[in-house]
Amino acid sequence: MENSSPRMTGGTREATVNSSPAVASNAEGEEIEVLESTDVLPLAPEDQWKSLFDKYDPENSGFISTERFRDLLATHGSELDPHKLEVLLALADGNADGKICYQDFVNLMSNKRSNSFRRAILQGSRQLKGCSLKDEAGLGLSQRLVRHVAYETLPREVDRKWYFDSYTYCPPPWLILAITIAEVAVFMYYGFQLERLVLQVSSPSFLKSPLPYHPQLRAQAWRYLTYIFMHTGIEHLSLNMAMQLLVGVPLEMVHGALRIGLVYMCGVLAGSLAVSVTDMTAPVVGSSGGVYALVSAHLANVVMNWSGMKCQFKLFRMAMALVCMSVEFGRAVWLRFYPPAFPPCPNPSFVAHLGGVVVGLTLGVVVLQNYEQRLQEQSLFWIFFCVYTLFVLCAVFWNVFAYSLLDVRLPPPP
Repeated sequence: MENSSPRMTGGTREATVNSSPAVASNAEGEEIEVLESTDVLPLAPEDQWKSLFDKYDPENSGFISTERFRDLLATHGSELDPHKLEVLLALADGNADGKICYQDFVNLMSNKRSNSFRRAILQGSRQLKGCSLKDEAGLGLSQRLVRHVAYETLPREVDRKWYFDSYTYCPPPWLILAITIAEVAVFMYYGFQLERLVLQVSSPSFLKSPLPYHPQLRAQAWRYLTYIFMHTGIEHLSLNMAMQLLVGVPLEMVHGALRIGLVYMCGVLAGSLAVSVTDMTAPVVGSSGGVYALVSAHLANVVMNWSGMKCQFKLFRMAMALVCMSVEFGRAVWLRFYPPAFPPCPNPSFVAHLGGVVVGLTLGVVVLQNYEQRLQEQSLFWIFFCVYTLFVLCAVFWNVFAYSLLDVRLPPPP
């Protein structure tokens, strides 16, 4: 059975037909027959725009001229969201070679971004028109929150508008909130059990929990992560929780739970492994490794994009964040060298903070700087990720062999 619809040859695209054809091929793969179906299925929105694109691309080349693209927008622009139409116009004006790629068009219509798409906008002869986010009036409370987060975390206006138009609170920023709630729940449980909220670490039963990292129990691998749910006292929990919520939740709203969870957990693991390598006799508690990874990555991103960041009082707020980090780190250093309540076991180490900072300034910065791009396409991300993986492997071998080879005198198990 024959069909008049053109077929795909070389790198060209197969034209769509409204009859939803079924494609069959013989065993040798030499011929492809297109069989017309009697049942007509409704077109998806992407198929409708694809058929429009094909009308302006009769050669099936995958490109149309910017003039034809403007004609398409002039005819069907009323069917688009106004902000999305502005981005498409910017794409047309910013393309120096006079052609629009079908893939760039699909990326926008499916809410995806690419390097070439962003370059086309940023190198365009005109920027996005319309009022900036700060000037938009009549916004509801949820929209104001999204606008505030956009100015807190993103340095480019085109990215802020893109985020503002596409964010839907689905899914909500659940990861950081869930971790924080779990930390508070665990702290309250042990607070009632130990009958103290301040300096819980001074209780003889504090380290008997299955959660904190202890050098004598380093073979229990889960402790390298679960130590984040234990804190030395309410002063420790309060500082970590404040920084975690104020920085982590906005970052998760913009970059998603997967990316922020990656940075957070890498900081947590790096913190406990750093302690096991450099402060071999000390236990570890607190979420400072993950918190410092997020905060240091965000502060570094603000500094590297200082002129583009439009958050209010950014110098003062950065100074306050550094003060909070310094106070928390100073408290940890003081506690580490303070005479322990139950020698010979020392107080928890402060080195986990430094491990989190290193992760934030390397892997975290790469994650936050590539809001609109896939991380797997960034060579710098893979470089830092490979370095991080190498560190983890070296630390694991260190934990397996170094303690016995160096004859380290460890404190007794709790």
